[in-house]
Amino acid sequence: MEVVDPTIFRLAIFVLAIFVGYYVVWSVTPALHTPLMAVTNAISSVIIVGALLAAAASATGSDAWISKGSGAIASAFAAVNIFGGFMVTRRMLAMYKKKERNAPVKKEGAH
Repeated sequence: MEVVDPTIFRLAIFVLAIFVGYYVVWSVTPALHTPLMAVTNAISSVIIVGALLAAAASATGSDAWISKGSGAIASAFAAVNIFGGFMVTRRMLAMYKKKERNAPVKKEGAH
């Protein structure tokens, strides 16, 4: 029996995670999208901490740039995800606010 290459094994897990994530997100009812965005923002904040740690790693050798570059790219993607999540959440919450009615405007000079 041959041993599966760890890279292929991890790639298969990654592809399965993409499919599971896609079906989980698209099967959520619209009423739960705002809490889902809040959770993904929390997950992204944890990811950005790990990415910053990877970018600040004190690795030495010829492969140190891979760790630092991957950390920098991951922190940039996570920052975009967090910002976008807050914008979407803000927009969705604005849909539930009551709209203010315009008060009658007083004309100047009329008493």
